[in-house]
Amino acid sequence: MPLHFCHPNTPHKKLKIPEWYISSLMMDRALDAVIRRAKKIDRRHDIPYLAGYSRDGKTIYIDRHMPNTMKYDGREIATDRYLILHEEVEKTLIDQLNLHYLHAHQIASRAEQAAVRAAGIRWRDYDRFMQRYVKHIGDEKLEKVPPDLDLKPYRDEHDYELVQRMLDSIKRGVAPAEVDGEKVKRAINKHMPNLGDRMKKTKKKKTKKK
Repeated sequence: MPLHFCHPNTPHKKLKIPEWYISSLMMDRALDAVIRRAKKIDRRHDIPYLAGYSRDGKTIYIDRHMPNTMKYDGREIATDRYLILHEEVEKTLIDQLNLHYLHAHQIASRAEQAAVRAAGIRWRDYDRFMQRYVKHIGDEKLEKVPPDLDLKPYRDEHDYELVQRMLDSIKRGVAPAEVDGEKVKRAINKHMPNLGDRMKKTKKKKTKKK
């Protein structure tokens, strides 16, 4: 993990309160501990909703168009730290505690907010900056989707249209050369067996509205 993600001097500062007490310094230490555990960070792909993780949890994906830093109050803020925290917490809660994605996402979001505020950043300012780079359905083509991206978040949010667009990108041959289209299709068929039926219903609804 690159050194610039961490604060080497932070652990050496003496706290004036018990270490179990909530404080900005302790939050920063906790964040550093989580960041150090991240095995691999990938910024070469298009990732729906800004960030995600591989099925085995060994890779954290951050959208390739997301800037590494944001300018805030005269400072350069490394935003990757907070995205990694969110994804690591979320994935751990899902895999280790078997939480539903929507529940794990809520807890991970709270942890992300706490870390951002501990750094002296207003959440609304941070969130406004991040939303500028979030890829919503229909915003742009998903041209480079990682083959091992965990689809559980999109499945749990019933984002079937988005997954269909991922399949379409593979079908058009615009996915990276290392992507095994058949493996991706098999994974989607296994975890989202009703994708075809749902997409037909969606198309019918859109046709009726026209």
